[in-house]
Amino acid sequence: MSVEATQQQETVTRGRLPFGVYLLAFSLFAMGSAEFLLAGVLPAVADDLRIGLPSAGALISAFAIGVVVGGPPFAILTLRWPRRTTLVTTQAVFAASVTIGLVTDDYSVLLATRFVCGLAYAGYWAVAAVTAISLVTPDRTARASGVVVSGLSLAMIAGGPAGALISHFAGWRGGFWVVVALTAAGAVLSLVAMPATSAGEEPSVRRELRTMRQPRLWVVYAATILSTAAYMISFNYLAAFLTDITGMPGVWVPAILALFGIGALVGLSVGGRIADRRPFHALLVGAIGILAASVLLALFAQYALIVVPLVLLLGIAGFVLNPAIYGRVFTIAAKAPTLAGATTVSAFQLGISLVPVLAGAALNAGAGITSVTWIGAALALALVPVVLLDRRLETRGTWRPSP
Repeated sequence: MSVEATQQQETVTRGRLPFGVYLLAFSLFAMGSAEFLLAGVLPAVADDLRIGLPSAGALISAFAIGVVVGGPPFAILTLRWPRRTTLVTTQAVFAASVTIGLVTDDYSVLLATRFVCGLAYAGYWAVAAVTAISLVTPDRTARASGVVVSGLSLAMIAGGPAGALISHFAGWRGGFWVVVALTAAGAVLSLVAMPATSAGEEPSVRRELRTMRQPRLWVVYAATILSTAAYMISFNYLAAFLTDITGMPGVWVPAILALFGIGALVGLSVGGRIADRRPFHALLVGAIGILAASVLLALFAQYALIVVPLVLLLGIAGFVLNPAIYGRVFTIAAKAPTLAGATTVSAFQLGISLVPVLAGAALNAGAGITSVTWIGAALALALVPVVLLDRRLETRGTWRPSP
């Protein structure tokens, strides 16, 4: 580790996280905004390119597929690269792909660039998580991971809506040009201010792959998929839930969605502070919190005074889990974290991708919009035994550290 990184770790021991951790979060915010922005401008994209709305929606799927399949292979490809080089390279590929998509009117080209953006985004996210924990002392791993993940939550609750607002006045491409500018700024700052960190020992593809054979790691990935789908299914359909069932005026919906985001930030902060010492407490509290909030949303859907604070609780419970999940992954795969971290990114995205499948099946079968909250509750309930299994495996000592 470089002298700069060592100095930053000394700063952390005095109670502050290093600047590099926040820079990673900023860059994830910039890149992640491109994922959530497109949903707000789909009709404009369809009209401009003269395609149907389902074809425009495929642009969202292309990005998601790129994230799901791209993280692990990209982690192997760049394993021997300096981490700062990997970060800047993925940012450059991402910005270039978005730019190519913005200057073309060819739908197939735009579809391909969205897929490449997903690949680059997955690669950045995986290396960002590993870089963050290399900048801090071991007792701050989950907290640092939580700060990095907060960049994604900010992209969801602020970056996407703000980009859509810019695109409303500047055309659908306007918000994406801002994404390009912010991503480029993050790359330049990374070159200037990010310490040159590297793995504690020589990177090894064989060791990374051997790490992935640990069953307990896949238990954590199962928890990742279940927890992400559990809170995202209610969030994704919250606007329709609020207007159709609760009877809230549409003008209040953005504010309530922002309330979920505030809860997410609170959850990340709380989860990051307790997950390093009590990861299973954070996981169980999050699972039970999602379960309770989802059930209560379904039962009291018509009462705005109850629904609004429940949205805040859902945000807190959903995101209190994330630092603990990263903490578990990097504890189990301490000596070979790159591929394990990349697979975590894919698991998060897979959880998000399951949402339209599960919700669509219920709604197409004639179930009401409250069915999505019951599905979220069922997923959270399924999460509890998965967390208990992980805790039992550790208690019994049936795992072995990575070679």
